[in-house]
Amino acid sequence: MSLYWKNSMEKRNEIGKNGESEARLFLEQKGYRIRHTNWHYHHYELDIVAQWEEELVVVEVKTRSLDYLLEPEEAVDTPKIRRIVAAADAYVRYFNIDLPVRFDIITLLKDSRGYHIREHIEDAFYPPVH
Repeated sequence: MSLYWKNSMEKRNEIGKNGESEARLFLEQKGYRIRHTNWHYHHYELDIVAQWEEELVVVEVKTRSLDYLLEPEEAVDTPKIRRIVAAADAYVRYFNIDLPVRFDIITLLKDSRGYHIREHIEDAFYPPVH
């Protein structure tokens, strides 16, 4: 792996982690109860799992810098949705949760002044029908 590629990956990972921290603060300020961030189980991962009233909210966080060509929410394509839904299913089973599940996306942009919540898309997608 080239040093450029490694540094580029590290920078993207750092931007993503910082964006997730900002999204968590945003949700907490809105009254969401955060259950987990960066939840991993086997090959599953969820960015943020929160609770809003009597609903479990799975939040996919997408952070981009201004020079990125793809809009943040466009990165949540069908294969990504399937992975998120499978991870949410694993989460619900693992913790034996009996609540309806909602899937949200929070998009952020990073510029020279910091991170900015662009949009909180509630009910951004639904589990695909098999």
